[in-house]
Amino acid sequence: MGRRSFEEVVVPHLDAAFNYARWLAGNDADAEDVVQDASVRAFRFFSSLRGEDARAWLLTTVRHVWYSRLSSQRAARTASVKYDEMTDPRPDESLGPEALLMQQQIVDRVRRAVEQLPADFREVVVLREIEGLSYKEIAAVAGIPIGTVMSRLARARERLLAVLDPAQPMGGAS
Repeated sequence: MGRRSFEEVVVPHLDAAFNYARWLAGNDADAEDVVQDASVRAFRFFSSLRGEDARAWLLTTVRHVWYSRLSSQRAARTASVKYDEMTDPRPDESLGPEALLMQQQIVDRVRRAVEQLPADFREVVVLREIEGLSYKEIAAVAGIPIGTVMSRLARARERLLAVLDPAQPMGGAS
């Protein structure tokens, strides 16, 4: 079988790249810019992709682009980011109005809880729980040892559980 094209190997992962960039950047406009820059870099260096997982490779590129932008804009921008919407904001149409409202309240509460995490914890949670990457893939994307991935995930999950304590009222401040 001949060499596969950029369109076959990398383009199918652009949605995951955008979702990840949106969590890093906190808004669609910056995420689009990051993904565009990452896509250009990925295209330029596509020949360096050998039997690796193209998704993890692209997400690593997105991460590098984001952090290089962040470091160059650090004086003008804070590292704390605000995320405006969930990856898939479409409600489950099979639910009634009251159940839809409750579902949206839960989604909003979880989103706010994830936003409160420090960036390094938020990053591993997004890569694992939203993008479904393995610990090994997260380690490769974030450039950290697998043990650090596991530690950050455990600590992030503990923080999320503390914030999302079911005993707290749904509409309460976090």
